[in-house]
Formats: sequence, C-alpha cells, structure tokens
Amino acid sequence: MAISLDARVACDVVVGDNVVIEGDVVVGAGCVLGHNVVIRAGSRLDCRVTVGDNTVIGRRPMRSVRSALPPVTNCGACSIAEDVQIGCGCVLYAGVTLGHQVMVADLVTIREAVSIGEQTIVGRGVAIENRCTIGKRCKLETNAYITAYSELEDDVFVAPMVATSNDNYMARGNERFEHFKGATVRRGARIGVNATILPGRTIEEQGVVAAGSVVTHDVPARTIVAGNPARVFRDVPDDQLLENQKKTEGAE
Repeated sequence: MAISLDARVACDVVVGDNVVIEGDVVVGAGCVLGHNVVIRAGSRLDCRVTVGDNTVIGRRPMRSVRSALPPVTNCGACSIAEDVQIGCGCVLYAGVTLGHQVMVADLVTIREAVSIGEQTIVGRGVAIENRCTIGKRCKLETNAYITAYSELEDDVFVAPMVATSNDNYMARGNERFEHFKGATVRRGARIGVNATILPGRTIEEQGVVAAGSVVTHDVPARTIVAGNPARVFRDVPDDQLLENQKKTEGAE
C-alpha cells in the first residue's frame, strides 16, 4: 500500500491490498477500495463510494502524434459523487464527473471530459470516449460504444452492442476536421441492440431505434424507425412514453 502524505483519506475507509493513492486526493467517509486500486493525483471521491479491484481513477490522457482530435487541456480532477459504485478493472480518466448513485460495471472505460448524471447505469465493457455528456437515469448496456462528441440527455436507454460514430470521412481528407460530431440522443429516447448511429445524427425526444438498424438521418420525436437504412415504422405507443410509466417502488 502507498498512500501519499498529501492525500486526505477518511478514517473509516476500507483499503485493500496494494492500493496506491497519490497526492491531493480526497477519499470521503465510508468508501471501500478493492485490491490494486490506483487513485491518481487530484481525484475526489465523496462519501460511500465503492471501487472494485484493479480499477484506476483519474488516469491522465495519452495522445498519439497521429491523433485527429485536439487534446483536452486542463481537464481537471476526476470527481465522484456520493454512493457511486464502480466495478473491477475500470479506467476513469481525469476530468470525469460521476453524479450521485451512478453505477459503473466491470471493465468500463470512461475518457477525459465526460460527465454522467445521477443514477445512470453504465454496463459491463461500455466505452465512453472523451467530450461526452450523459444525463440522469440513463442505462447503457453491455459493450455499448459512445463515441467522442456525443450527448445523451436524461432517461436514455442504449441496448448492448450499440455503436455510435463521429467521422463521416473515415479518417481521410482535411474536410473531416470541421465536421466531427457524435450522436445526440434526446430525453427518453431508446436505441435497440446492435444498432449503428452514423455521425451527427439526432434521435429526438422519446424516439426509438429498432434492433440492428442503421441510422443515417435524424429520428423524429416519439417515432420508431427500423431497417438499414432506418426508416419510419410507426409512432411510439402511448403506454411506452415516459409520462405514462409508473414509478418504481422506492424511487424518488
């Protein structure tokens, strides 16, 4: 175990074997750190945060000489709110912000300059690239890929193996540098398993993308699209709309 003298760790924190906590780190009361956890300088963990074995918090970003996107400068600390659960083998970069009661499952990667709203679930193996905003109460399921420059509003559902993209030019030509844009997914929208969202497309509020679809145009609000390329199929049934859902027992 190696804990910097400059770190502030609450007296009741449970610390596993081989944990490394660098300088200017804050770990709040009631936190539990598994074996081989590394918390990089400047990171902030609020009260009752659980971190699984072999997870890295606050990793500094790397950059290749061939990277197309500009670097994130001054990305700041990794900041984790109270009652967050983080699984095993995860990597959270500097500049990540996790809201109250977020759950991050095993083997997740969250890049720099990403914010995730309260009570969102990030499933096993999900990758969220840099410069993304994820809202409250979202659910990103196993192995979903959220590309850089994407925005997901509140109550969005993303099924397993969904892929988003941000480069219409597939890494060729200078014009591509002016048009990088990921997916924009408005409040309450849902994306089915193994769907693909092409660069810059918007799924409007409570729109639905059927499983296996390829979204080449914006998806209208409260509309289901399906196919390759995805086309309008029908309206979302009334009983599927957010305003017609019963609250889960115990929910706020």
